[in-house]
Amino acid sequence: MANEGDEEGYDEELEEIRRKRMAELKRQIEEARKREAIEAAKQEALRRILTPEARSRLANLKMVKPEIVEQIELQLIQLAQSGRIQVPITDEQLKEILSRVISRRPTKIIWKRGE
Repeated sequence: MANEGDEEGYDEELEEIRRKRMAELKRQIEEARKREAIEAAKQEALRRILTPEARSRLANLKMVKPEIVEQIELQLIQLAQSGRIQVPITDEQLKEILSRVISRRPTKIIWKRGE
C-alpha cells in the first residue's frame, strides 16, 4: 500500500505542474491580447495621421528597418496628439521625415573575414 501514497504524491505534483502551466499560458494570452490592442490603437492613429500612400511606404520600410519605423510611428503619434504637426502627412512629407531620421543614424559596417 506504500505505492498508493507515492502515486498520490506523484498525481499532486503533476496537477501542480499543470496548474502552473495553465496560469503561465493564461498570462501569455493576456499579454498577447494587450499587445494586439495597443497595436490596433496605434494603427488606427496612423490611419488618421498618414495618407494611404504614406502608410504604404511605412509598411514597406518596416519589413527592412522595423526598429526605425517603430520609433517614427510613435513619434508621429505623439506629435499629432500634441498638435505639433499638420495632419494628414503626405507621402512626400513622410519621405522628408524619413530622410532626416535615417541620415542622423550612424551606419554600422561589419566586415566579415573569409574563413
